[in-house]
Amino acid sequence: MKHQHKVVLALLLSAKKPLEEDQVELCLDRELDLQPLIQELNSYLSQAEMPMEIQKIAGGYKIVTRAEYEPYIERLFQKNSNTSLSQAALETLAIVAYTQPSTKSEVDSIRGVNTSMKTLLSKNLIEVKGRLDAPGKPLLYRTTDYFLEYFGLDSLDDLPKMKEIEELLEEKEEARSADQ
Repeated sequence: MKHQHKVVLALLLSAKKPLEEDQVELCLDRELDLQPLIQELNSYLSQAEMPMEIQKIAGGYKIVTRAEYEPYIERLFQKNSNTSLSQAALETLAIVAYTQPSTKSEVDSIRGVNTSMKTLLSKNLIEVKGRLDAPGKPLLYRTTDYFLEYFGLDSLDDLPKMKEIEELLEEKEEARSADQ
């Protein structure tokens, strides 16, 4: 492994948020194309049978554990998870993600119940984007970069399309009907 590979790996291990190319260039004090370097590091990590890989998340790069280690990590955080979300919070988050920027009344209208944004705001999954230019000037909500990081997405374009979700729901309903 070359020195720059080691530096990038050290930066990835130290970064609290996904590491962006301009941050690496600043640290190395020169321009570089980070993507091939990341591919080389991933190849090295794979050949060394390391339990981690580097993924592009939220516009940067982050070291994550490989999928086969997920059951062990879930057990580690099973009782200590402060980011677990209720069904209502997940529904609200999905609505905001797909309709953003959204007002609370828009979310309430879709869910059909009075919705609390407090939990999602406190967990930094959504944020206030501004105010709608309408009577009462309601707050506008959108997802955060932490939302992308939490769900392992590089951008909102990585969310499943509504058509894909509808197809999955139809398949599930068909399977349920066949079982009965």
